[in-house]
Amino acid sequence: MSDTALIHGTQAPLNALIVGASGGIGAALVRQLAADSRVGHLFAAARTARTNADLVALALQQPHRITLLDCDVCDEASLAALAHAIGASVPGLQLCINATGLLHSATLQPEKALTQVTLASLQATFAVNAFAPLLLAKALLPLLRTAGPCVFASLSARVGSIGDNRSGGWYGYRAAKAAQNQLLHTLAIELRRLNPQSIVLALHPGTTDTNLSRPFQGNVAAHKLFTPDFVASALLAVIGARRPEDSGGFYAWDGAAIEW
Repeated sequence: MSDTALIHGTQAPLNALIVGASGGIGAALVRQLAADSRVGHLFAAARTARTNADLVALALQQPHRITLLDCDVCDEASLAALAHAIGASVPGLQLCINATGLLHSATLQPEKALTQVTLASLQATFAVNAFAPLLLAKALLPLLRTAGPCVFASLSARVGSIGDNRSGGWYGYRAAKAAQNQLLHTLAIELRRLNPQSIVLALHPGTTDTNLSRPFQGNVAAHKLFTPDFVASALLAVIGARRPEDSGGFYAWDGAAIEW
């Protein structure tokens, strides 16, 4: 791996956390960070991380370096337990990436028209895409404010950009991602006061070949449908290029700033 810093201002090895580690992008991030000598301790969290076959196999290869943690990002007690477990192992986190997201489920689909919007669908979408990243940051705050240089990044989406919305539809998902962007921007302002070397980022991964996007890939050109490994590498490069003055920004996988 490169001798350059994984994030600005840090010296290897650093402590990293991936939340949503069993998803397509999250798992790719875990694999790449596990192979990166600049990472000292890697925490991989998901709802069933400790029974996920791929994560278990990876952790068994490096049992003193990789820790699997079960966590429900929509449950505050679970988030508190996650932070407690990490704090018992390391004094601080230099990198946290939230790779969780909800676009569809067995009972939820993106709305094509206003008549399809329901309170239940809005609540479910906001719980994962807007509230969870902020509650995660709240739980991890003691580990971020004392860590010196650190990055808290969360996966957003270009459809959350109000200025870029020209096609409509997808009310809940668009609004939840827009809400996440505002919450992260506000977090960046507070965290900067507590830790001037902190960086908070909203990241758009592009259309990635994962379960989240699979039902909606029909009109995506082949060269615009990315593999999880490509996206993970691209996002880590974007994170590595950011500086504290970039904190609170919204960036695409290629490093380009996205309008709010």
